[in-house]
Amino acid sequence: MRALTWQGKEDVRVETVPDPVLKEPTDAIVRITSTAICGSDLHLYGVLGPFLDAGDVLGHEPMGIVEEVGADVSHIRPGDRVVVPFNISCGSCWMCTRGLQSQCETTQVHEHDKGAALFGYTKLYGQVPGGQAEYLRVPMAHYGPIPVPDDGEPDERYLYLSDVLPTAWQAVEYADIPPGGTVTVLGLGPIGQMAARIARHRGASRVIGVDRVPERLAMARRHGVDTLDTHGDALTESVRSLTGGRGTDSVIEAVGMEAHGSPVAKGVQAGAGLLPDALAKPLFTKAGVDRLAALNTAFSLVRRGGTVSISGVYGGMLDPMPMMDLFDKQVTLRMGQANVRRWIDDVLPLVSDPADPLGVLDLRTHRLSLEDAPHGYDIFQKKDDGAIKVVLDPALPKGSTGGTTS
Repeated sequence: MRALTWQGKEDVRVETVPDPVLKEPTDAIVRITSTAICGSDLHLYGVLGPFLDAGDVLGHEPMGIVEEVGADVSHIRPGDRVVVPFNISCGSCWMCTRGLQSQCETTQVHEHDKGAALFGYTKLYGQVPGGQAEYLRVPMAHYGPIPVPDDGEPDERYLYLSDVLPTAWQAVEYADIPPGGTVTVLGLGPIGQMAARIARHRGASRVIGVDRVPERLAMARRHGVDTLDTHGDALTESVRSLTGGRGTDSVIEAVGMEAHGSPVAKGVQAGAGLLPDALAKPLFTKAGVDRLAALNTAFSLVRRGGTVSISGVYGGMLDPMPMMDLFDKQVTLRMGQANVRRWIDDVLPLVSDPADPLGVLDLRTHRLSLEDAPHGYDIFQKKDDGAIKVVLDPALPKGSTGGTTS
């Protein structure tokens, strides 16, 4: 089959690799019809190379048609249309039964003391081949895959159940926005876009979206979000002026380790990426290497006694935190990988609603052939050509597109 493989920093290639096969009775094989590029994939593309091997298959936002199932898989069967959550969880361990599927005790990566295994996401999370491919072996398929209607609707109506929507829903849940309250969303990539829409849907009286990319700001405005493209002290003053001088009740940080405005940490990240893996790995796991501009901005924007919800991915162990300010402001922090299956019952009815209350059909900006995935990574990383959400289609021939959305 054809699959997107990591080959080095900012070097991904579509190659022919062996077809996946069933290995366990709880496995399934899914023929991929759509698979999206995530902002977290860009961390692998540009930063986290020390935890990848050349040839690793990337991708953790897939959906498709079930081709084959193991003997212990009963809730799906060949021919079913399914979305595959990005975390691999068993559904029955202590963590899963408490809605913490991202901490599944069956698939935890004990070698690196990490939570549940993830598709296409480094040795730290199991080095499981990902879904930017023609076919995907799905472990724990007796629980993970989500059946969706084969109703003729485009994949983008359901695709984001794999990651974007549950992650955004959890970000809003963790933000603990009071009824009629206010929230700032930092970063209007796919997660930030959907978090802003979900916050409005759930009753926030004012949602402020912050970004520097005109296309992202325009998309957010289409969905009733107040937008700001300032930064630093001017941003803090603008948000406080909109909230009675206090700051918003909550802030959702949807940027993560590669935020703009952290030149020293950017240099550390770049330097680490040039080191041999044996030297770079300890630097990431035992040092402060993240670019914290967005996180520190979140702390400045939240009101006293408010909540900061962190959905942006971070990788450093010793990143400095302004503990005196956080303590003084009495800030609550919530964070973590999304527990996808925990939120599906909340999100699936909204996705299935013909009225599209969350605007899921207004997120994808590019639909490209799987063969053109390297181009998709490039424009997504550089924010070129208005790229906000790039979806790959294994059925499209190289050089063709499935169109763009406004």
